[in-house]
Amino acid sequence: MVVTKNTLIGDILDFDQTTASYFLEMGMHCLGCPSSRGETIEQACEVHGVSPDILIERINAHLAKS
Repeated sequence: MVVTKNTLIGDILDFDQTTASYFLEMGMHCLGCPSSRGETIEQACEVHGVSPDILIERINAHLAKS
């Protein structure tokens, strides 16, 4: 899996639950909420004031190691 700005958070978590820590670090503590799982990386980052590029880079690096 390769994560982009348009990737849904739920799809990432379904693929690899260990990525949850990256969302928690950015302040997204509502991962169990159905609406948060339907957000794209870009949408979530905008709400939380985080750069989507940095988050995407970190998650993709993590997934590449798996």
